Amino acid sequence: MRQVNYAVGLLAVFAIGLSAQEVVPSQHHQAPDEDGVYYVGPEVSAPQLVRTVYVPYPNDDEGSLKGMTVLAMVVEANGKPAHIQIIHTHGDAFDQAVIAAVKRSTFEPGKLEGKPVPVWIDVRVVFRGNRTPAVPQVLIAERDLAPPEESQLEDKHHHALSYTPPFMIHTVDADFVDPFAKNPYVQVAVVTVLVDEQGIPKEVRVRRGLGFGLDQKAVAAVQHYKFLPAMQHGKPVAARSDINVSFVEF
Repeated sequence: MRQVNYAVGLLAVFAIGLSAQEVVPSQHHQAPDEDGVYYVGPEVSAPQLVRTVYVPYPNDDEGSLKGMTVLAMVVEANGKPAHIQIIHTHGDAFDQAVIAAVKRSTFEPGKLEGKPVPVWIDVRVVFRGNRTPAVPQVLIAERDLAPPEESQLEDKHHHALSYTPPFMIHTVDADFVDPFAKNPYVQVAVVTVLVDEQGIPKEVRVRRGLGFGLDQKAVAAVQHYKFLPAMQHGKPVAARSDINVSFVEF
């Protein structure tokens, strides 16, 4: 799983908001990961496909055509795809055809304040039994979130709260939507997580499950969330939080 590294400055801003001092917003909240790559978020725009290449269907039996391949990848600041990983396979022949097509596609890079930066994205290609043209589609399954508003750190008299709960600053989707569903509807699993003093999720447990293997996916996703920790009297503390994890059911 790709790892996120949120700006340390954001934690500082959060702590300041809980002191008697005035909240001073940071100019940048998002920071790249240890490899210098960003996630889509409040200040980083998503890369866009500007020229796609059709993915050829391998010469396979008709019954094996239907399915999808999903890649995780970085779109570099120059618009070139790099660090391509297969995260949902439809078989080697399909996967290699998708990788070849993505490498020949043209991307508009993501940007931070108008400046191109490398950004993580997922790319999906859906294959259908009737051989409908298959093309890459950009997905954003992992993202940074905006920090809390100043009003969330104060009471109605604009005094700093003595306690604030954990705030999510990075989320990971639990699953990919089935492209073949005709009438999907959303179901929600509820998990409880202990967020430690560093904002790392611990002890992720199902509070209200859905079964059918979805609960394990919900737990696995939340284990890769990032948080601003709960704060009590200006100090980070461990605290529990309930999280709704949505699934499209069929």
